This record gives sequence, structure tokens and C-alpha cells, in this order.
Amino acid sequence: MINYNPKEWVHFIFHIHKADTFRKLWPLMISVAVFSAGVAYLELNYLKLAETTYIKNVGMMHNLLGFVISMLLVFRTNTSYDRWWEGRRFLGGLVNVSRNFAIKLKASNLSQDDIEFFKYGIPKYAFALKEHLREKQYFGKDSFLIEVDGGKHIPNQIAGSLFSRLYTLQAEGKITQEQLITLSNDANQFTDICGGCERIKNTPIPYSYSAFIKKFIFIYVLTLPIGWVFSLGYFVVPIVPFILYVLASLELIAEEIENPFGEDANDLPVDQICNNIEKHVREILG
Repeated sequence: MINYNPKEWVHFIFHIHKADTFRKLWPLMISVAVFSAGVAYLELNYLKLAETTYIKNVGMMHNLLGFVISMLLVFRTNTSYDRWWEGRRFLGGLVNVSRNFAIKLKASNLSQDDIEFFKYGIPKYAFALKEHLREKQYFGKDSFLIEVDGGKHIPNQIAGSLFSRLYTLQAEGKITQEQLITLSNDANQFTDICGGCERIKNTPIPYSYSAFIKKFIFIYVLTLPIGWVFSLGYFVVPIVPFILYVLASLELIAEEIENPFGEDANDLPVDQICNNIEKHVREILG
């Protein structure tokens, strides 16, 4: 995630960051500019269809469809941002439940071995969840404390080890039944958060909807020079690529943030959140 000052307008306008969609779109923008120049050249020098009423009124179609495409892109962007924000809420919940779980364990006056187990296990769940959402595997530095099978769901295995340790502590009389219930409620939230994050990651926008928007933008932009060359002339060469930049950028941004757990520039700061969980849990448990 990019940390920035939203009040620095000059920096935003004149600096092209690696996350800027212009870097991805400039080859396509140049191609559209060349296409627009070709259409303008043929019309102004050879075809001269300006007197044909039906051809000249193609621009009216763009006026009507412009409203439709703007509504589609607004809906698309809002839907993706809702997914991004919901992911941030789940990660915030992971931070809170990790702290609360550690505070309650600290108050339970457990042995040093038990404290070391949870000091390692709680952050390990966060790191394992992060790698799981990125379709990777995390085994941890001190894997002997919690052994995991790489061929299975690693966050579930870690959560199972945490639960097993809690029930063992209760069976050994180190915590009471009431403490077990309280701690189990916190431990349950780890799996709930994992399930919510998986739902966001594994349920992208429907294919038909995404494909329709891309085709709509493509056809809309390619027909712009035909409809506006009569009134703009060669000015369609810079104007049409700019319109492509605006429309396609909204779609690219929506694609990037609809899965907020990756490593793109605009994704959530998952690595930083996991490091903070590890830091805070170690501070709490000493």
C-alpha cells in the first residue's frame, strides 16, 4: 500500500508512480491515437462523409452511451472499493482479536512454556493467513512449536493447534472452564476472519459483467473518431486516447483493488499488519 499526503496536488499531477495506470495504458493509447489519425486522414482528405446525415449523427450515439458507461464504471468502482474496505475490516478484526487473546492469556498466569507457545502461535496464524490468501505457504521460523502439513490448509492447522493447547491447559487444571470458554470465543474469531477473507478473494466480479465492461469501453473508444472527426478534425488524435485513459483507468483500478490481499501498490498493507501483530503480541506476553 502507498503511503501519501492527499494534500500534495502538485506531486499527484506531475509525478507518474509505478502504480499509475498510465504506465499500463500508454501502448494502447498510442495505438488508439494512430487509429484516430488514420480515420481523420481518410475522412478529411478522401471520404469526406461530413455531408452524410446518418454518419454525421454517430456522435449522438456517444452522447447517449456516455451516460450508460459512466454509470457502469461507477458501480464497478464502488463494488471493488466495498471489497477493499471489507478486507480492511477483517484485517483490523484480526489485529484486535490477536491483542485480546494475548491479553487474556497473559492474565491467566500460564507457565513460560505455554506463554512461548502462544507468543509464537498467534503471529504465526496471521502470517500463515497472509500467505494463504496469496496462494503461498508459510511454515514459520520455529516450526517445531507448531508443526504443519504443507499439503493442507495451514491457517486451519494452526488454529487447531491453538485450540488443542487451550483444551490441554484446561484438562491439566491450568485454566478454568470459564477461562476456556472465554479464550475459545476469541480463538473462534480467527477462523471466522479467515473465512471472510477467503470469500472476498475467491468470489471475483462475475465474468460476464467484467467482459461486458471491457468490450463496451473498447467499442465505444474505437467508434469515437468516426463520430467526432467531423467536428474536431485532427483534434481527435489527442482527445480519444485521453478518453480511453480515463475509462480504462477506472476499470484497471477496480480490478486491482477487488482482491486487496495481494502485493499490488494499492492493495492493503497486509505485511505491515502482520508485523504489527507479532510486535504487539510479543509486547503483551513479555
